[in-house]
Amino acid sequence: MENVLACIDASSYAASVCDLAAWASRKLELPIELLHVVQRKDAVAERHDLSGAIGLGVKSSLLEELTQLEEADARLQVERGRVLITTSTERLKAAGAVDVKPLHRHGGIVETILEREAEARVVVIGKRGASHEFAQDHIGSKVERVVRASNRPVLIASRAIETPRVVVLAYDASQAAGRALERCANSPLFRGLPVHIVSAGAEDDKHRELLNDALTKLEGRDVTTTLRQGKAEEVITNVVGATPGAILVMGAYGHSPLRTLIVGSTTTAMIRTVRVPVLLMR
Repeated sequence: MENVLACIDASSYAASVCDLAAWASRKLELPIELLHVVQRKDAVAERHDLSGAIGLGVKSSLLEELTQLEEADARLQVERGRVLITTSTERLKAAGAVDVKPLHRHGGIVETILEREAEARVVVIGKRGASHEFAQDHIGSKVERVVRASNRPVLIASRAIETPRVVVLAYDASQAAGRALERCANSPLFRGLPVHIVSAGAEDDKHRELLNDALTKLEGRDVTTTLRQGKAEEVITNVVGATPGAILVMGAYGHSPLRTLIVGSTTTAMIRTVRVPVLLMR
């Protein structure tokens, strides 16, 4: 059965992931699989152990101590995960999620997400994980790896979100942008929402035809367009910043001014700098 895969950790992004996943659950009428992964830490590395230069007896006692520390840390991580899953489930239900299925796993974070996405319509993940929470204008390394490897649409939550009210579609007529356009036109996720199509390029017949082709696929919808000369990341960021309640939808790869979409300079810049949810289509 399809679901919305919501991936949470101990960062402050967990709340916005839950709110965004609840919104997607209501719109798509799908249950949520709430995933939390405990990744085993290397206690030796954590302590910067230099016991290789010490006698065997001392090394044996250190090994025993490190084993105990690892076991204690594992128990603590499991308990933290249990509390996080419980509070997040309550938040999702209060937000009107269709159904919530908690899942607590041990292992690699990225690998587990890619395994669980097989049943997902969309994957929801925070812009940064707990280890990068306060790194301003950066995206977490695990987030980037998920975006690179995922075969599903990935919905990236900013630190604070409001319910999406306007779709800002970054469009360049590439295959990925075409799939993003199709999603805007047909998915229940965006039903009833106005769409603002944005393209970076010269004011010429070629680019106007590009926008007109997109308009025909959104016939009957409330649609506006912006065609502006300049760097794609700057044009899109400015439109998003001027659009209250925006959700940015963009293809995972592109051509022309948007050529480096995911994970190249343009999309990395977009995810870093915009303060709204971003849906990336492969």
